[in-house]
Amino acid sequence: MNNGYFFFELPKNEPVRDYAPGSPDAQQLQQAIAALKKEVKDIPMYINGKEVRTQQTGEVRPPHETGHLLATYHKGESVHVQEAIDAALAARTAWANTSWEHRAAIFLKAAELIATKYRYTFNAATMLGQSKNAYQAEIDSACELIDFLRFNVHFLSKIYTEQPVAPQGFNNRIEWRPLEGFVLAVTPFNFTAIGGNLPTAPAMCGNVVVWKPANTQIYAAALTMEILREAGLPDGVINLIYTDGPTTGEICYNHPDFAGVHFTGSTGVFQNMWKAIGNNIHKYKAYPRIVGETGGKDFVFVHPSANVDAVVANLVRGSFEYQGQKCSAASRAYLPSNLAAAIKEKLVAETNALKMGPVDDFSNFVNAVIDEKSFDKLASYIDKAKADADADIIAGGSYDKTNGWYITPTIIEAKKADYVTMCEELFGPVLTIYVYEADQWEDMIPVVDRTSGYALTGAIFAQDRYAIETLTKGLVNAAGNFYINDKPTGAVVGQQPFGGARASGTNDKAGSALNLYRWLSARTIKETYVPVTDYRYPFHS
Repeated sequence: MNNGYFFFELPKNEPVRDYAPGSPDAQQLQQAIAALKKEVKDIPMYINGKEVRTQQTGEVRPPHETGHLLATYHKGESVHVQEAIDAALAARTAWANTSWEHRAAIFLKAAELIATKYRYTFNAATMLGQSKNAYQAEIDSACELIDFLRFNVHFLSKIYTEQPVAPQGFNNRIEWRPLEGFVLAVTPFNFTAIGGNLPTAPAMCGNVVVWKPANTQIYAAALTMEILREAGLPDGVINLIYTDGPTTGEICYNHPDFAGVHFTGSTGVFQNMWKAIGNNIHKYKAYPRIVGETGGKDFVFVHPSANVDAVVANLVRGSFEYQGQKCSAASRAYLPSNLAAAIKEKLVAETNALKMGPVDDFSNFVNAVIDEKSFDKLASYIDKAKADADADIIAGGSYDKTNGWYITPTIIEAKKADYVTMCEELFGPVLTIYVYEADQWEDMIPVVDRTSGYALTGAIFAQDRYAIETLTKGLVNAAGNFYINDKPTGAVVGQQPFGGARASGTNDKAGSALNLYRWLSARTIKETYVPVTDYRYPFHS
């Protein structure tokens, strides 16, 4: 019995630790990395709260140190997808009926566990499994996931308080129900925080979830699940499985209780999901919610009035942090002819000075790309650029897979604005620049807008305020997250809700209440205190 209304106030963003050389944070993180590397972890699936192991296993090896075996994980099959769905549906009623303050407490406890007990181990797992340096892991697996959990609790509290007008004599209210069925969460390799948010956001709203992470993120995903279980998440609410995409989709998208999908990944996969759901629409109890963030070909447009040093610093960070493996990474830049020489000179020097190597050497800025498939794709683009008369490689251009999947940060100067690497998503440490005539900057606005089918992030650099307004308006549809005099990466939960439109996804803005509305189904209730007893209206008299 509830005798109070429970509201969770707006939290503050989790402070980012810098892991400076010799600091206690750096020392404890190094110790956590060493401890994880001493054991070969056995990673099960989690279905209905039970650890599930199979006869088939896969290996987890650090992308930057492929000779080291970090863990083995147990591969699932179609039977495990069905078992996960059954477990979720069996848990649905009890979970949906759990009072909000008790649901919230689980996720707030998980955030606290990450912030304290598990911070170094969680960051170390992300560093080793996904080849992130200390800072990139800190802003991801620690700070962003903590923020997702805390802010989503606050946002959902606000949603629950939203009630309609109730005139005298009536009571009008809205119940924010979970969806009727189960939600499928399909998560990517590049952010542990996204891996944690995609299943927990629907679960927080009272939904039950089948969670399929990318194989290259299983190491940190399993730890996320362990933390949620320690925080008190009931059995069956979130079920973690390691099955292939087609098998998972075939079963989930044909199930009458499929209620929605929360996805981050490639555009092609998302479009195939949408097609499969559409073809099966007649089978479902309700129209499924389809929420997805797919990718980007994110731009940086430099106006003739821009500050050269600011452009260089933000291009280096925006393009090469985490090896460019961010959906928001700067991958095409437009430089004005009056600044191009100065920008290129400094940009090439800074890029060539970037240190690359394994994650346990904290002096390395760049680490390895995620796997051999990504390595081969990027090497192919680099080789084609070397042989193409329409492109020059002005920095980097080398690669080596001897000990890990290492791609040197590379800058391609394109001689045409529609050169292939200005248009296609590469998802790696490759930046393509194009020099335009400075006095024709306004003519470049439609070029920037139409060059890519994506519309995730974009940035402009300018000191001229009239130009800033012109660019902001002219590129209104080109990016869901738009940055002025800043790199196009690094959205912070609660500050810059994240998501793009066009081929970049449904723009449902993770890190805001907008995303949570997608996992709720409103029921309006009207109660009349004294009902009428005569059907006649006054005009009948």
